[in-house]
Amino acid sequence: MKWPTGVGLGWRRQLAHYIDEAEGLGFVEVLAEHLSPTGPLPVPLVRLRERGVPVVLHAVSLGLGSAEPPEQRRLDWLARMAERVGAVCVSEHLCFVRAGGRESGHLLPLPRNERMLEVLAENVRQAEAALPVPLALENVASLFDWPEPALSEAQWLVGVLERTGARLLLDVANLHANALNLGTDAAAVLAAVPRGRLAYVHVAGGVKRGGLYHDTHAHAVPEGPLALLEALVARVGPVPTLLERDDRFPPPAELTAELEGIRAALARGRASWEARAA
Repeated sequence: MKWPTGVGLGWRRQLAHYIDEAEGLGFVEVLAEHLSPTGPLPVPLVRLRERGVPVVLHAVSLGLGSAEPPEQRRLDWLARMAERVGAVCVSEHLCFVRAGGRESGHLLPLPRNERMLEVLAENVRQAEAALPVPLALENVASLFDWPEPALSEAQWLVGVLERTGARLLLDVANLHANALNLGTDAAAVLAAVPRGRLAYVHVAGGVKRGGLYHDTHAHAVPEGPLALLEALVARVGPVPTLLERDDRFPPPAELTAELEGIRAALARGRASWEARAA
């Protein structure tokens, strides 16, 4: 299967027509929970697959950071959905979403310590064994942090990669949010990412409210995430990068401008990377 390249866009029904006609999209990412487990796939998504556009299946409900192991029925469902859409990769989040049968409704952060790494590694191992394609794990944005973390965000992500066979979906918008809200050292995270384990990158928009930065996926992409993307590419070289948009969908011209902004950041980073290598 063809791995994603270039710039991609999250597939949403509201964007299906735009994506169907857009030129130069390297891949799409579809939310598993937005698809019917038994009904037919949306026709525009089937057309993309027939055209050979790589599809990544993105999930939000597996709960890999829970103390309880992932439910087999959820793993089986995700594996079936990956096969149905012809996914080249499945991505999920480094978070927990439920405990004791109660759903949080949010992607909640994990305590960054060795014990949590052990739990996460076992849950990821079970997920990888159940899925027909590679698994990529995404860093999440949060408005709070656990008290007295034993590991920095950079050390935490390195620990996850060292203990699992999964790849990393680096969300620079989430990293930007955590740098503003929690004081996360974004530069240290970028420096710690091994290129060989980097699956792809997320970029999304957000807004400041009440003194906090909210990763909304419903506003224009600010300069912060684009600067992080440029810095990442300057260090590791070109990486597949996807724009997420989940609400307040803009007119086609604005969406195209956002994609061009991502391409420009990638180009600037690549120029720096090539200059270093020369």
